[in-house]
Amino acid sequence: MDRYLETYREMISLRGLTGHTLMGYCTYIRAYLDYLQHILCKLPEDVSWQEMRDFIRWLQRERSLADRTVNCAISQLRFFTLYVLHKPWDDTQLPMRRFDDFLPYVPSRQETWTFISTMPDLKQKAMVTLLYSAGLRIGEVCRLRYEDISRSRMRIFIRHGKNRQSRYAILSKAALDILTQYWLSCGRPMGYLFPKQSGRDEPIDTFFLLRHIHEHERRLGWPERITCHSFRHAFGTHLYEDGTDLLTIKALMGHKSLSSTAVYVHLAGGGALGGAVSPFDRMGGMHHAQA
Repeated sequence: MDRYLETYREMISLRGLTGHTLMGYCTYIRAYLDYLQHILCKLPEDVSWQEMRDFIRWLQRERSLADRTVNCAISQLRFFTLYVLHKPWDDTQLPMRRFDDFLPYVPSRQETWTFISTMPDLKQKAMVTLLYSAGLRIGEVCRLRYEDISRSRMRIFIRHGKNRQSRYAILSKAALDILTQYWLSCGRPMGYLFPKQSGRDEPIDTFFLLRHIHEHERRLGWPERITCHSFRHAFGTHLYEDGTDLLTIKALMGHKSLSSTAVYVHLAGGGALGGAVSPFDRMGGMHHAQA
């Protein structure tokens, strides 16, 4: 089965994806090839649609996957079938799952301030500060280099965002102060700002911070519901509550589509929804008063 996985990796890499994305795209194909080898004892080209559906059911049961994640597995199977086996794909045989969309948890301004201001470790504090103050993704924070911080222009250069688009993000004065404290006390890194703890000039792993975020939640006596992305959502939400227009927020956050930015209309407490008055109240205002 190794040759199938190697061919899959080669075809994925031809799309120009990053190493981290490549690893993600291989997650369920590894499980699929292992399933074929040890359970079905079949080669991939001999698998029927029914057996492929059985694998998806088995995968969801064994790993307790959400419907959204199951769709990721189906997408990987589709790519494998088309570009490795060179066989046609039929959407009617293995359709994508429908799933519910839930609004993400967004910490309030007070919660955000309390969380950041009480963090005892400067490195973790600087990373979380950048997540919130500039609305960065965790991968963008991990890959920041010394030269990406422009103190004269008070902005941060993001080399390659999620959509392979470079952009500039806000550099907050308060965030710069915390970042400077970290830089002076933690070896003055001149390459990656947050290198691996081994001391090599390599970006720190993206999963490093989440463990410490949950640890700090427990320290504060809070439930574990904050993730690295929660601070990015808080940045967009709080900007919108302060009156920043969606196009500006879209540019600052590096969204490809305005529909991604529009979620902050729903997350904002005092935004468009909070200030809206039902037309029924306007229409019947006089009658309500008389009644």
